[in-house]
Amino acid sequence: MKQIFIHSEYIKLDQFMKLADCVSTGGMAKALLAEDAVLVNDEKEDRRGRKLYPGDIIKVEGCGTFQVAAQ
Repeated sequence: MKQIFIHSEYIKLDQFMKLADCVSTGGMAKALLAEDAVLVNDEKEDRRGRKLYPGDIIKVEGCGTFQVAAQ
């Protein structure tokens, strides 16, 4: 599991997916979420604006598993 460090209280899911190099645009993030290919804390997620906080675990199909970490 790879840790992704953020410098704020939270990060939105679509921004996180770009930071983790799983997608390059918001449109790609939207399409991936529509395919039920993203899990947040082991629950399917389809909201691009979902707020992620340090400790959250994100699984992106075809990209990997990540944990949000505070810096």
